[in-house]
Amino acid sequence: MNQNVGAMDKRVRTAVGAVAGAASLATLAGTVPLPEIAAPVLGVVALAMLATAATGTCGLYAVLGIDTCPADAGPR
Repeated sequence: MNQNVGAMDKRVRTAVGAVAGAASLATLAGTVPLPEIAAPVLGVVALAMLATAATGTCGLYAVLGIDTCPADAGPR
């Protein structure tokens, strides 16, 4: 699969993943007053964001035909 996640998109995904992961852990620890179901949901969101940032590919982007990579950055 070709890379379809650009550099700025990777930074945003990494930041969102980190915040979601921290919120998930804080919910599990009881320091954030969120419903219990929020912890696993935020954990999955964090893993998805961090995985797509690390690999540079997003399955949803591929299905929708979105590409935030520069034209010269092809597969690596």
